[in-house]
Formats: sequence, structure tokens, C-alpha cells
Amino acid sequence: MSTPNMKITLRDVASGDLDEFFRFQQDADAAHMAGFAPTNPKDRGIFDHHWGELLGDENSLVRTIDVDGAPAGSIAVFRDEDCHEVMFWTDKQFWGKGVTTTAIDLFLEEFSARPLRARVVVDNHGSLKILTSRGFEEIGEEQVFSNARAEVVTEKLFELR
Repeated sequence: MSTPNMKITLRDVASGDLDEFFRFQQDADAAHMAGFAPTNPKDRGIFDHHWGELLGDENSLVRTIDVDGAPAGSIAVFRDEDCHEVMFWTDKQFWGKGVTTTAIDLFLEEFSARPLRARVVVDNHGSLKILTSRGFEEIGEEQVFSNARAEVVTEKLFELR
């Protein structure tokens, strides 16, 4: 799929993508917007361990969001308790350009199991808009501690049936 002047695809995660994902994680604005981050986001060992577990989990589906042949983010689904949950991260330079929306659409074509849940910090208006425009319905809220913000934040919980 593509947006004007950009070819957006999903593909398997290549080892070199992890360097870009780690770089994306270092952006303080992006980490704040996402609301979640490891306790020490600059620790590459923790990052590699997390990604090793995610990529090695047979119950997860993980894709690189590719724009014009380069990694622009990631999207993944994992099993959380009794349901699958989707999470995504897009490099800040692609915010507001339809990249994440297109990636979600492509991912939902590939991953058809329902219900599918997602969680978003209440002030992440871009992600809230994307999820609701794709049929996700709000099912509740949770108070969680955000390492990225060093405070308790409210996350909206969504479900796609």
C-alpha cells in the first residue's frame, strides 16, 4: 500500500532493523507520547533481550513497517492473558503522514484473530484517532506507571471485535 510519494509495506523484522528500532526508542518525545519505555531505555542489552523474547515467541506476530525500503517502525501482536494485543511504534518523522494508519490496515489484513486489544495513553491523540477510525472500541481505562514519564498515567483500553 502507499500514500502519496511513499511505498508502505510490512515485512519480517531483519536484524538490522533492531538498530533503527533502538534509535527510535531514544527519542524523548516519542517515548513520552507512547507512555511506555524500559526503566533504562539507553541499555541496549535490555532492548535486545526484549526483542529476542518477542521475536522468539510463537504466539507473537512482529513486522517492520517499511517506507520506501527502510524501517519506519514496528507493529506486533502478542498474547496477553486471554486475548491478543497489538502494539506499534512509528519513527517521529512519519507522524501525521498516514504511515501508521496504513501499517495498521495492512496488519489487520494479515492478522485476523478477534478480539484484538490495544492500549493507548489518553493524551496520545494520534494513536487514539487511528484505532477508533479502524473500528476499535473503548472498553475501559487503567492507571499504570509510565517509566517514560516517571508518573502514573491513564491508558484507554480498546478492543476490535
